[in-house]
Amino acid sequence: MSLLPSTVLSPGTAATVTESAEHVASDSSFNKSQPVHQVTTVDEAVDATAQPGVQGMEAIAIAWSKAALIVFYVLVWVVYFVTAIDSVAMGALAPYVTSSFMLHSLTPTVSIISTIATGVCNLSTAKILDVIGRPQGYALGVFITTLGLIMMAATTSVEIYAAAQVFWSVGYSVLGFTLGIFVADTTTLKNRALMLGLATGTPSLVATWVGGPVAEAFLAGPGWEWCYGMFSILLPVVGIPLLTLLVYYTIKAKKQNIAARSNLPTQTNKTFMQKVKYYVLEFDLAGIILLTTGLALFLLPFNLYPMQPKGWESPLIIGFLVAGFVLMLIFAFYEAYFSPVSFIEFRILTDRNVVGAGILGAVLFFSNYAWASYFSSFLQVVNGLSVTDASYVMSISNVAWPLASVLSGIYINRTGRYKYITLGSVLLYMFGTGLMIYFRRPDQSLGYLIMCQIFIGVALGSIMTTPVIAAMSSLPHQQVAVVTSIISMFSAIGGAIGLTVTSTIWAAVFPERLALYLPSEEVVNLVNIYASLEIQLSYAEGTPTRIAIQQAYGDAQRMMLIAATAIWVIGIVATLAWRNTDVRNIKQVRGQVF
Repeated sequence: MSLLPSTVLSPGTAATVTESAEHVASDSSFNKSQPVHQVTTVDEAVDATAQPGVQGMEAIAIAWSKAALIVFYVLVWVVYFVTAIDSVAMGALAPYVTSSFMLHSLTPTVSIISTIATGVCNLSTAKILDVIGRPQGYALGVFITTLGLIMMAATTSVEIYAAAQVFWSVGYSVLGFTLGIFVADTTTLKNRALMLGLATGTPSLVATWVGGPVAEAFLAGPGWEWCYGMFSILLPVVGIPLLTLLVYYTIKAKKQNIAARSNLPTQTNKTFMQKVKYYVLEFDLAGIILLTTGLALFLLPFNLYPMQPKGWESPLIIGFLVAGFVLMLIFAFYEAYFSPVSFIEFRILTDRNVVGAGILGAVLFFSNYAWASYFSSFLQVVNGLSVTDASYVMSISNVAWPLASVLSGIYINRTGRYKYITLGSVLLYMFGTGLMIYFRRPDQSLGYLIMCQIFIGVALGSIMTTPVIAAMSSLPHQQVAVVTSIISMFSAIGGAIGLTVTSTIWAAVFPERLALYLPSEEVVNLVNIYASLEIQLSYAEGTPTRIAIQQAYGDAQRMMLIAATAIWVIGIVATLAWRNTDVRNIKQVRGQVF
């Protein structure tokens, strides 16, 4: 699954979303009294006031034909398809990777830093797309994702795996974020939700049934390392044709002199160091480092404290908490008084649609990660499913939400409204997670869990796309990337907090209940049982030890699901705060678009 085109938010992996016109700090275009640009013809010039990246994509859209636009979307679909398979396979493999190092309990922990970095890095990605260009940002995403996959294939320790997760998650986010911006660049607002569903959602319909068997085949054969190696080759192969298409039409647009004369400062006559200084300031590198490091240091103790002899009283844990909090304070102070280019435009953050969309994204990712982190393990240990069958159940929502998103997109196309379909979906998601509080127990039928997954998947059909539509409804084209990145940042931070809550509950409840339920002769093996999924599965179904493990799983899952359900109260309030703008008469983009 994922909020927006960028993060495919699925129950085993981490996880979307937009832009600016001049400097984020000094942009005066975000003014509610200023009308959004109305598109009149395909052959118009690009916006001379927009940043180079926005101008470049508008020039491409003016230069290409309808046939090229269709080919573009086919290539976008193929890239999403491959990354969706990769995402499903990684979700199935993650418990086995951490278990191979006897650290199964770190399954969600290794994703926390990468999740935080993902959300924050999208702000820089938005700047890259706006200041440098869309094709360059896409190429960067393919490169970093491939590098992360290569590192995973070469993993020899959980530390290297965690580092590889960071590279993969950041690259995957940059790639998905950029593809999502491509969709925003090439659709009218009334068609955007529909095209997001078709181009970025429908690949999951097939990937859901392929990712699990791929993971199981490699686990039973050459090993999980080779699975990552295969994707490190496959991704560039399918990614390069799309880049080639963009480069071709960029060159064609330049030859046709489509690009406008820009009033923005040029970097052509500046020295190398002057250019470096310019881009460092434009990307707010200092702010990104402060915020990413601060959030990571603040959240990590919630996962690492069980590994420390003194727990919360450990100097390391206290040091992380204090250092993280201080760095976040320094970040706020730096952005308010010293940053030459503001990290986040204040006036954008005061818009209720933008704020509400960001909060809803955070709630969605918190809830998803709060209940999904140990879902694969639960299905295998409690329900006795294979890796493949567990991945099928986990991915049922990935089948339901693309279909529902297309229907949601058709609804928005016809009515122009998005608020109340989102509110209904929020209530349905809350209902689905609430039911799992009762049904995710050892003595319940698997069919009830599948029913809950269907409810959640249908709800995701609109929740995955409408927050961005709501936020974009009051913005011009040049603001799309920055606002999407803000929503993505909220979503990633919500996901990181959800992972932290999950890890904390797991570390506090699961071993305690194991000690309570295990037969006395097995208590000596408690640490090994807690640390390894494979050891948990080694006890036969129906044995006292396996039953004890299943009961401990049920108790821990219940606490996670209560948190995942309760958080949706905030999501309801955030959705009610939106304006319900009619998007049928709002046109942001130029050129040959859908």
